Amino acid sequence: MQTEFDVAIIGAGPVGGALACALARQERRVLLVDQAALPPMAHPDFDGRGYAIAAGSRSLLVEAGLWDALPYPPCPILKIDVTDGEPGRPASPLRLHFSSQAVDAQAFGWIIEARALRIALNAQIHGAPGITLRAPAQARLTRTEDGARVEIGDEVFTAALVVAADGRNSRTRAQAGIPVTNIKYRQSAVVCALAHEEPHQGVALEHFLPGGPFAQLPMSGTAEHPNLSAIVFTDRTEVVDRLAALEDARFLPEVKKRLGPHLGAVALAGRRWTYPLSAMFAARYFDTRLALVGDAAHGVHPIAGQGLNLGLRDAQALLSLLAGAPDCGDAALLAAYQAARRPANMAMLLATDALDRLFSTSNPVLRLARDLGLAAVERMPGLKRRFMLTAMGE
Repeated sequence: MQTEFDVAIIGAGPVGGALACALARQERRVLLVDQAALPPMAHPDFDGRGYAIAAGSRSLLVEAGLWDALPYPPCPILKIDVTDGEPGRPASPLRLHFSSQAVDAQAFGWIIEARALRIALNAQIHGAPGITLRAPAQARLTRTEDGARVEIGDEVFTAALVVAADGRNSRTRAQAGIPVTNIKYRQSAVVCALAHEEPHQGVALEHFLPGGPFAQLPMSGTAEHPNLSAIVFTDRTEVVDRLAALEDARFLPEVKKRLGPHLGAVALAGRRWTYPLSAMFAARYFDTRLALVGDAAHGVHPIAGQGLNLGLRDAQALLSLLAGAPDCGDAALLAAYQAARRPANMAMLLATDALDRLFSTSNPVLRLARDLGLAAVERMPGLKRRFMLTAMGE
């Protein structure tokens, strides 16, 4: 049995799992540990959740062999409409419209079902000869300048590098004594999927409302629901708590008030999910023989759908630095990783925080300024192109 590894990854979520698969394809020896069971061919039911994968983040999923293994087709985002308004009222005529054709791109990104990525990940993890999986399991870590020791039950493994991919409440990060700063929002998010009468034509909607942004994201249809969209909207926590308690028949009109009439009649597909919102950033991204990726390193407001994309770009940066490296845990390499990712992630955190504070208000002066700002950007091709490339992760 393999006991010596190049990299031990703690956490087999989308970021940690994709990094493990990509490293294995580079012929690295990977130990992957997760506290949850990961059955090799799990086929969960459709649950209404999806991931927005920006064009710039897709490369890691391709490199990991996951993109072509998705059992359900991703849906391209061809256009994005950005509007401002109030629930139950028509959106302001001053808006932004982005088209992927304007930047000669196949798509801004894709919406993939959460279950599709999980199925592809589990199958790839179990099928990759370079990955040793321990799940469900808890790892005890000892890190020194010479390497890392990973104990799981009676088993003992060694690794040159430990990667913490175990989420916002990362035990690995806490054990390393890396402090974090939390930003609490008085908002929660509602996530669900809608079946609708009219096709979405690959158009995503970002509708700014006083309680928080409302996003409608195009999904690939199913035999049961040929027209599907993912819905992610935020509002004050007390409003979301009230909505969460409503029966479907009373919840749907609340969605329609925010969505508008353009998709025709709608019905829920799958269940509803609610999440309290906060942002977070770690003081540093590395320690002795340790690197933080994804939610273990940072968390942002979902206003621009960039959370998972930032994590995938973390993994891509680390993967590139590890390519051909004789020592995966070299301190200079880890410092280079932090320099490559922390400034970009902090910039996105500040941008999403500022957008939420600017748009999540009913102040008439700020609303007028927002609408005029949207109209101005719509008429400035250079700035508009920059926004589109940012949305793509380019």
